[in-house]
Amino acid sequence: MVEQEDPLYRREILRLAANATGAGHLAHPDASATVHNPACGDRVTVELALEAGRISALGHTTQACVLTQASAALLSGLAPGRGQAELEALADRVRAFLAGGPPPEGYGVFDGMTAHTGRHRCVLLPLEAALKALAAATHPSTSSG
Repeated sequence: MVEQEDPLYRREILRLAANATGAGHLAHPDASATVHNPACGDRVTVELALEAGRISALGHTTQACVLTQASAALLSGLAPGRGQAELEALADRVRAFLAGGPPPEGYGVFDGMTAHTGRHRCVLLPLEAALKALAAATHPSTSSG
């Protein structure tokens, strides 16, 4: 009998979460934001270091499920070098992927999530926090904390 892997908690997702790339606080963040998913209680705080409007480093603290932890770790490696438009485009590609489209760079590990719409926000939460932090840093008068 072949054991089937749970698509929500497959080995690659667990590995990303355990490696926790970017977990913790940045020494001197330029921006930060916290987002919360009231449906499940997940909470993510993202801190950004910025250079000329682009992310140079991303740190995160997550009190969340393994899916959100894995997504935050993945984003920590993908965010540096991106500005607001590139980060928004990545978030759009992740949303499209979760709706059945092709996976953006690195997000293929979440391919078992498309049928679990209630868990899509788990993957998107770190992106939402990063976008909120970046918006607050680049347009402080139009963003609220």
